[in-house]
Amino acid sequence: MGETSPAPVERAPALEYHQLQRAGAHSWWRSVLGIVLLVVIGLIVVPGVLQVFVLIGVAISGSADIGSDAMDLLDLDDPTPVGLAYLNLTLAALIPATFLISWWLHRLRPGWLTSVFGRMRWKLFLICLGLSFVALLATLVVSSFMPDSSGQEISGEMNAFDTQAKQFALVVLLLTPLQAAGEEYAFRGYLTQLFGAHFPTIVAVLGPAVLFALAHGAQDPPIFVDRLAFGIVAGILVVRTGGLEAGIAMHVLNNWLAFSMALMFSDFGSALNPTGGTWWSLPVTLTQSLVYLGLVLWVTRTMGVSRVAERPVLAAPQGRV
Repeated sequence: MGETSPAPVERAPALEYHQLQRAGAHSWWRSVLGIVLLVVIGLIVVPGVLQVFVLIGVAISGSADIGSDAMDLLDLDDPTPVGLAYLNLTLAALIPATFLISWWLHRLRPGWLTSVFGRMRWKLFLICLGLSFVALLATLVVSSFMPDSSGQEISGEMNAFDTQAKQFALVVLLLTPLQAAGEEYAFRGYLTQLFGAHFPTIVAVLGPAVLFALAHGAQDPPIFVDRLAFGIVAGILVVRTGGLEAGIAMHVLNNWLAFSMALMFSDFGSALNPTGGTWWSLPVTLTQSLVYLGLVLWVTRTMGVSRVAERPVLAAPQGRV
């Protein structure tokens, strides 16, 4: 009697970026706890620790009223270079926070928050940064035909490049990329994978985008829609490119541009708390986002950039929490 051949072993399907958490430890209670931990670390622990360092610095400076001086330094309605650095470092701390939560709670190596390669794809990031400048040029062309809709008070004269301006410039140059990356790791990274572990792709894109827009606080409807649109485009880029590189590049350039304009022609209070936005801003920002989206998708398709990871590669030691 002949032997029957063994049935072929069915290969587990590869996972896209927003589905990677499915390869780790995921459940509803872990997802809820993960959000709570992210909020507690991002809004309470890190700001509290940084405020202690500011208080120590004010004390060392010999100020007579430590508490009052520290609060003045951290006032984001009329920010100082220290206040802007404080904000940027608080948001940058979301990177190690998401790494810790992903590793401890979901049993995934932190690198999987960056891309389906488990690391930053630096060549792709630099290419995307270059493409973001091309999209910016398209934005400048469109904006030249639109009424002023920036929501910032921009004067016709350039601001003086004094000592404080130089301090602001250093903070923007060195810390703004970390701040932008921190927001991307939190919203397009951890939260996208969290939503993707339980819901279809469209929810994994829209859910973090809505939370991203809401996280910026009270804002006029056009500004909210603008930030929502940015979040949606960044979410699509994450899914279609398999990582955060394109979203971080776009976010860094946007913030560099906004803060550079504030440094030269306006003030940082207006840049951080824009008011008076109009619906005329949408054609301008949508031009930038959609041109950038099209360029990145075309280039990554041409390059053959992978957007999935195999389950065996993702496998990590399972532990108990």
